[in-house]
Amino acid sequence: MSRPVVEQRRLHYRGRQFHFVSYDGLPANPKRAQPATVPAWWLMGAGTRWEVMPFHPGQDEAELHRAFTAWLDAHAFPSVDESGG
Repeated sequence: MSRPVVEQRRLHYRGRQFHFVSYDGLPANPKRAQPATVPAWWLMGAGTRWEVMPFHPGQDEAELHRAFTAWLDAHAFPSVDESGG
């Protein structure tokens, strides 16, 4: 069985560059009490990675862009009160 190709996307958003990478899921490892994981998109940065959302091969680019920016707004940028207060 062939191994899926790792996908990468770079996104320029709010004046910053973000790098997203897809990773395969992993089977459960009962010896280490680790549950199985699903394939997912991860945000890479400063030697760390953060799980963003499930990975679906062939997902539409515009849909990915919307999902990545929504995740960044919710997790990477602090809430800003639009009224200035």
